[in-house]
Amino acid sequence: MLEQGASLPAVTVLDDQGKSFATATLKGKPCVLFFYPKDNTPGCSSEAAQFGELHDQFVALGVTVLGVSRDSVASHQSFIAKFELPYRLLADTDSLLCDAFGVIVEKNNYGKKSLGVQRSTFFIDADGTIAQVWPKVSVEGHAAAVLAAVKAVC
Repeated sequence: MLEQGASLPAVTVLDDQGKSFATATLKGKPCVLFFYPKDNTPGCSSEAAQFGELHDQFVALGVTVLGVSRDSVASHQSFIAKFELPYRLLADTDSLLCDAFGVIVEKNNYGKKSLGVQRSTFFIDADGTIAQVWPKVSVEGHAAAVLAAVKAVC
């Protein structure tokens, strides 16, 4: 997993509108990039909604919020509509961004092992440097904790 001080990887994926999104476009403005396992699952829905509820406060600080999962563009569109999310989601269907950030891990669910997204959040400063990392995120209160950390530096 990328650590504090690492540079933002140069990766291009699709956004929730099916448009090409290059991470290079994030330079010049701070960003919160949160990775989550799957659209429309309880934990992921709660996390996405919490970032949505605090979105205006992130924007007031000049911070872009982006969610990332390996779900499709169509899935993201449905997820955004269902929860009225005010920020963009990135459809990393080929795991390019997940792999670049190192968030794909082996999971063990009732004895069945598989590879999946480890819920993780990265705060990237305006220079494109990873300023803070939250690995193995617990959903409850996470978005508020990220906002508090961002407020301390913005």
